[in-house]
Parts: sequence; C-alpha cells; structure tokens
Amino acid sequence: MFTETALRIGQHLKDSNATVSVAESSTGGLISANLLSVPGASSYFMGGSVVYTRESRRAFLELETDRLQGLEPMTPELVQEFARAARETLGTAWGIAELGATGPAGSPYGYGPGNSVIGISGPVSRAIKIETHSDDRQKNMLVFTEAALSLFEEVLTHS
Repeated sequence: MFTETALRIGQHLKDSNATVSVAESSTGGLISANLLSVPGASSYFMGGSVVYTRESRRAFLELETDRLQGLEPMTPELVQEFARAARETLGTAWGIAELGATGPAGSPYGYGPGNSVIGISGPVSRAIKIETHSDDRQKNMLVFTEAALSLFEEVLTHS
C-alpha cells in the first residue's frame, strides 16, 4: 500500500504544513489509504469518504445543487465540484475527488467500465479523465488510485 508517490506527497504536505481531504467513489478508499500509509499522516490528512452512492454524497459532502446544475456525470467539471466540496467540507487546503466505473459493468450514465475522472481542488486545481478500456475491477481501482496520486503530486510540485 505504501507507495513512493504517497511518501513524496506526504513529505510535501508536511513540509508545507498543508492539509488534504478526499472524496472517492470507485477507488473505494484506496486514495485515502495510500495517503494514510505515510508515517505522520495525521498532520495532513483530515479525512476522506467513499461517496459511492447518491445518499453518501449527500451525507458526506456539502455539494451546492446550483453549482451542479447542468453538469454532466463523470466529467472533469463535475469531479472538480466534488473535489471543491471535499476541501470545503473539512476546511483543508487541498481536496481530491474521484468518480468512475471500475467494471465489470459500466456506469448508469452510459460510460463503459474503465472510465474515471479525477479532480484536485486547492491553490491549483486540475482534473483529468482516465480510460483503461478494461473491465477488470481490481486493476482499474489500482490504476485510478495511482492516477489520482500522480495528479496530486504533479499539482503539489507545481503550486
């Protein structure tokens, strides 16, 4: 679980005295677990939630419905709102969000398995879309997690 990427992220967050919160869907807590695997994570990791259902999103995130109107499911624009909500809900410097379809089936929104969007919200905000073209659920969960960590590290080092 303890990846080199997570170690570098943890060190950067500790050095900059910054905090992070996570809202993840199809990665099922793996992004949070990686961030928490670093010794000293309690200084920067404020919390995370698996927002796998509409009910959990309502319970764990302060999503402003007017900001979501007109946004298509599983798009960079939507995941940015989730990342912003994760950050604002816990008052952290950074928010990470992930929404996706790991497989073997696709999403109810018409996206096939192996699709994910990842967003970072903070002093620098970015979002990416990942397509693996695979229906291997476990492999996709790992690929999406590493993509989220890599994007966060890239944003951190360029902020």
